[in-house]
Amino acid sequence: MPNSVVPAKPIGRFAPSPTGELHLGSLTTALASFCHIKSIDGKWLLRIEDTDTERCDRQFTEQILIDLEALGLHWDGDVIYQSERIDIYNDYLSSALRPLTYGCQCSRKDLEQYWAQEMPDKTYEDASQLQPPRQRYPRCCVKADLNRQQHKLRIQLPEYSIGFNDGIQGLQWDNPQQTLGDMVVRRQDGMINYILAASLDDGLQQITHIMRGLDILPMTTAQISIMHAAHLPAIDHWYHLPLICHPDGQKLSKQNLAQPIDTRDPSQLITVALQLLQQPAVDRDTPTNMLKQAIAQWDNTPLQGKQQLHLPK
Repeated sequence: MPNSVVPAKPIGRFAPSPTGELHLGSLTTALASFCHIKSIDGKWLLRIEDTDTERCDRQFTEQILIDLEALGLHWDGDVIYQSERIDIYNDYLSSALRPLTYGCQCSRKDLEQYWAQEMPDKTYEDASQLQPPRQRYPRCCVKADLNRQQHKLRIQLPEYSIGFNDGIQGLQWDNPQQTLGDMVVRRQDGMINYILAASLDDGLQQITHIMRGLDILPMTTAQISIMHAAHLPAIDHWYHLPLICHPDGQKLSKQNLAQPIDTRDPSQLITVALQLLQQPAVDRDTPTNMLKQAIAQWDNTPLQGKQQLHLPK
């Protein structure tokens, strides 16, 4: 008999940034990714995305771990901390990604002046706004051959459309160069950009299923491009969850001062999060038993095509 290929075990992940404690929006992402990957007998990894040393705080990291454990959301394997992996990211920037990256000396002020000259009739409602939404970096430095260690690094994203199927949002097409331009992947002070670190770690951790918030969807083709350029395995399945919003439509987020979750009654939190995710009701019990039932009943169908889920008034 011919040798049969044993499919790899599905691997998902939850990757919070410790710029604050978990709120109901990040909890629903954690719960959805956990229940979904466990429903297909997969592993659920935890990665702390703490490369932003100015905004991330170890205290928030510790509280996130405490909250996840209180809710019965137990991860597989060791927690990965991106702040401990900076050398790995820099190695990729110096090797596989080197042909696509270049030093850039353009300051915010330089770019403001550039756009003022290019678009003299354009007025900005916000004086601090760098450039219009989706405006691409004008590649002033792409051929300047600047010292890579003394300047921020940008990556050249491809100028063609990339398609992928999103298990919740449907078929997606986007041109990463048109949408994002040449993104900064390492700041002048050495801080690694989110999308670079996430792309490399998803490949290195052999993630097969990514379930995350819809706000990250515009960066997905950039991630696909970076992973391909770094010769890392592609993500098999993408899922971008509807955003949890207030009744007025405002996204629930740390920037909008969303209240941290209170895990003194974890069973109630699980009930609320499952209701928001439009999942079948589970019996009120211990978090472990509630999650077992939620996993057995998990269904992406009620979420498909939705961009927002609203908190009750």
